[in-house]
Amino acid sequence: MPFRLSRSRFRSLATKFSVFTASLVLWVTSAQLSYHWAQEYFSVPEHMFLSAVLLVLAVLLARVTSQVFVRPLIVLQEGMAAVKKGKLETIRISPTGDEIERLGESFNEMITALAESNQKVREYQEQLEDKIRERTEALEMAMNRANAASRAKSDFLANMSHELRTPMNGILGMLEIVLSSPLSAGQREELTTAKECSLSLLTLVNDILDLSKIEAGKMDLEKIRFAPRTLIADCTKSTMPRAREKGLLLLSEVSPSVPRNLLGDSLRLRQVLINLLGNAVKFTEHGSVKLSLTASQTDSHDRVELHFTVADTGIGIAEDRAQTIFEEFTQADGSITRKYGGTGLGLSITKKIVDMYDGRIWVESQQGMGSVFHVVLDMPVAAPDMAGEASDSEYAAASAEEHKGRILIVEDNIVNQKVVSVLLSKRGFETTVANHGREALDMLECEVFDLVLMDIQMPVLDGLETTKLIRQDPRLRNLPVVGLSAHAMATDRERCIEAGMNDYVPKPVQPALLLATIRRYLSSGRGRESAGLVAEAPPALAGVRNSLAS
Repeated sequence: MPFRLSRSRFRSLATKFSVFTASLVLWVTSAQLSYHWAQEYFSVPEHMFLSAVLLVLAVLLARVTSQVFVRPLIVLQEGMAAVKKGKLETIRISPTGDEIERLGESFNEMITALAESNQKVREYQEQLEDKIRERTEALEMAMNRANAASRAKSDFLANMSHELRTPMNGILGMLEIVLSSPLSAGQREELTTAKECSLSLLTLVNDILDLSKIEAGKMDLEKIRFAPRTLIADCTKSTMPRAREKGLLLLSEVSPSVPRNLLGDSLRLRQVLINLLGNAVKFTEHGSVKLSLTASQTDSHDRVELHFTVADTGIGIAEDRAQTIFEEFTQADGSITRKYGGTGLGLSITKKIVDMYDGRIWVESQQGMGSVFHVVLDMPVAAPDMAGEASDSEYAAASAEEHKGRILIVEDNIVNQKVVSVLLSKRGFETTVANHGREALDMLECEVFDLVLMDIQMPVLDGLETTKLIRQDPRLRNLPVVGLSAHAMATDRERCIEAGMNDYVPKPVQPALLLATIRRYLSSGRGRESAGLVAEAPPALAGVRNSLAS
């Protein structure tokens, strides 16, 4: 194999040494020739013989020198080239006993050290890969356990929601019924106290469930049309009884710059404002509480920045505690909990809802001088005269006109049956009760109803399956079906709508909300128009009845 160090004129050390030897021989020959010429003693044959001998000696000397000095260097260069390609094997060393041999030994030692180092690196990489694989498997197992725990938590919340809200619906419903009947002053006061305690318990249950839903990512913000002025009026009206009991002046003010209708989740906004107003009334002994709303234009023409403020003349908050009140289970002072009660969840949930809107909430307060809570939200403006929708104020105005009709109540709980039946009967509605879905299908075969109130969780046939079967019959496809459920998870409404229900009212049933929902559908005449006169069993439901009976 040719030994090439570079593309220079002299390609190897042997070539250079040969040229040097040839030059030396030529110089000796020339010197001798000149000397003999000067002595006038010149023999051509003798000089030719001498030159030939010297040339042969130079060639032999070059060959020997190449083998002794150059060949070991070539072997060393070949080894280096192999190492460069990643082949870490010791190279052959010519036993020259000089610096070249020692250089080769040093090079082999370096190769051995590199090989050992690479081996350690490979072992470390293998160990690292094993650790990564183990950690990945452990992480996957932990994620699976976390997901299972999250599902279990969601199921637990759903079941607990149903189990807690169902008796609460019965308690509050019965208290409403009794309070609407003639009572003595003492009896009314005692029942009112029981109702307030029940509402407090319901608020606590709702707060815990809401907090769990938010942390589990189960709470979604709806985007529906609502009237902010009506929202402010409703929140003020809801808080008015507690303010009157304490002799407080409760005020509200809405700036003319606030649009008539907005798009957002009015239920969650109401929750935010009720929490702030309730706190203000709770911690104010004398003076007033004022709720204000202003609006300012944003960069987008179809959005506004809403600025809610709730100002009170209450006990105030120390400056160093002003931010901690938004943490879970936290109040500004332990003595406040002992004196005023509460769990410290209200403001935490309020902040989380505001955060879901990408809004801001803060408080300005001075101890003993009252507090001002600020909430800033960016919300879209609803287009005017939106087809098929009415504003909150229009619904409120419609409450003066009762739309009577026949309502089928599908509910398995006897207490809830009585609560809803009495509530609707007092408003002039005719009600019929079915204990489960199969009974409801039987009644729909031979009777005419304007609307169905459908419980979700029932024996024999639940509300979701019953609604799906109702929608299979063309004659009942437009019959309004409103779900009633003690489940409180965000997906419950979606499940009801997907099953074919028109709307969803959570338990405990709020009479005003239930009546407003019923009026909304009965006022359109959809129930009577879709039901028609039932002369014979609809084929779809008749088939369902036969299959269930079998």
